Amino acid sequence: MANQNHQSQPSRVTSLGSSNRDSPISALTAYDYPTARILDENGIDLILVGDSLGMVVLGHSDTTSVTIDMMIHHTSACRPAINNAALVADLPYNSYETPEQAIASSRSLVNAGADGIKLEGGFSMIPQITAIIESGIPVIGHIGFLPQNIKSEGRYKKKGKSSDEYKRILRDAITLERAGVVAIVLESIVSDLAKEITETLKIPTIGIGSGNHCNGQIRVIHDITGNFPWFTPPFAKPHCNIANEISCAVKKYIQSI
Repeated sequence: MANQNHQSQPSRVTSLGSSNRDSPISALTAYDYPTARILDENGIDLILVGDSLGMVVLGHSDTTSVTIDMMIHHTSACRPAINNAALVADLPYNSYETPEQAIASSRSLVNAGADGIKLEGGFSMIPQITAIIESGIPVIGHIGFLPQNIKSEGRYKKKGKSSDEYKRILRDAITLERAGVVAIVLESIVSDLAKEITETLKIPTIGIGSGNHCNGQIRVIHDITGNFPWFTPPFAKPHCNIANEISCAVKKYIQSI
């Protein structure tokens, strides 16, 4: 159910690219109240309700089965926890096929508490991006590897290795900036390309598996906390092991009965 008392604060999203920033943008995913509250209380700049919840929360093999209703549910769960960070929600697979659908889906996420939305795609998504921005909702772009294309891609792979692909992704980044996105997520692209995009654009880049030259980084919360032990991306460094702690607590509980 949407949080009807929340007033979206798009300024939280647009301020991510402030020229007054003297530190990289920190971004993590959250899908529930306690996680979002912990992230917010510890100074995270951007909290993303990612469609990655399809895998790390719901146990699906990819993100393509996540629906807009699922995204609304998890966004509304995070909203009451956040006082300072920008809360952004992913538009899930097949929820922004047309500009009209993109606006409706984005508004539903804003009504659930999001300050802005993120969507995947480059040049082909300009009509949808333009429509969303003109409706007053900030947009974060997402180029490089697109998880929602996994069924056609067949596997996860680094982007920008070929000259043609490198040039296309760079053009996409420039096009998205001109369309008015406030930032761009660069996922799994070669480091040199991420560096060139970051140096070319005036808006911030947020990397995931794209090297250290971006203006910030984003990770799935489970990957940095060790809370999804069955798979960790090669670019994600766990900083603790919550799965082990839970296992120990469960064993101690069983023994205490």
